Amino acid sequence: MDNTVSADLRDLDTSGPSGPRPRRTFSRRNIFLYGTLLVIALYYLLPLYVMVVTSLKGMPEIRLGNIFAPPVDVTFAPWVKAWSQACTGLNCDGLSRGFWNSVRITVPSVVLSIAIASVNGYALANWRFKGAETFFTILIFGAFIPYQVMLYPIVILLREMGLYGSLWGLVIVHCIFGMPILTLLFRNYFTSLPEELFKAGRVDGAGFWGIYLRIMVPMSLPIFVVALIIQVTGIWNDFLFGVVYTRPDTYPMTVQLNNIVNSVQGVKEYNVNMAATLLTGLVPLAIYFASGRFFVRGIAAGAVKG
Repeated sequence: MDNTVSADLRDLDTSGPSGPRPRRTFSRRNIFLYGTLLVIALYYLLPLYVMVVTSLKGMPEIRLGNIFAPPVDVTFAPWVKAWSQACTGLNCDGLSRGFWNSVRITVPSVVLSIAIASVNGYALANWRFKGAETFFTILIFGAFIPYQVMLYPIVILLREMGLYGSLWGLVIVHCIFGMPILTLLFRNYFTSLPEELFKAGRVDGAGFWGIYLRIMVPMSLPIFVVALIIQVTGIWNDFLFGVVYTRPDTYPMTVQLNNIVNSVQGVKEYNVNMAATLLTGLVPLAIYFASGRFFVRGIAAGAVKG
């Protein structure tokens, strides 16, 4: 018995390691790959770095001309002025009013557009009706119509409805223009789910809304996050619709940012401009960083499937 165990141990000792050969960490391929990624990351992060350090400097330090140097005396006065004191036309209350206007525009626009588009995608994927493909084709075709073509007709439509210049008029516009791409995303995602789940729900007696609320929605968190990021980013960063369909007292944050940056009165305060730009971009950045991993999962799971 002992001789047999000794022979087995000798065989194990002489057989050597098994499995694939480990790759070298500093191979030529890895150096090229990560080096390229590092250069691209620096290329995109450098403007952000310049904006941050400029927003923390006073104007005397900015006039020295070294935009890449970190601030010697850090000051948050430009941020305070950008938020509550900078002039955005006739008003000098900073971006605060525009921020709350953007919140009142973004929240209902995102909720309504995602709710309607998810039901549309669910119906087109699981409840095929006569003419569904034609309807879907027409809806997707609308995503490729340039926005500028529709500006004036929508102005007339909102005027006749009594909503031109109001926040709710702009909410309707964002819902309409977000519908095609969101419907496509939800339809593709619901199509990728196992059809047996839908059939099991029908067998158990669940109807249209029962299957949607109890089966489809709980399984669709990734695609809802994708839609949330797309809509929040697009609506919050929108300038064209905001300047066309609202009035000065209801301007969103981006329109007020444009008024601050392009102001020709007085001294050009670059630190205030940079602080205002960063304040405007904080909301979509926060949404993306908080839910970015779900964004990748949703895109991989259904957004690229037909």
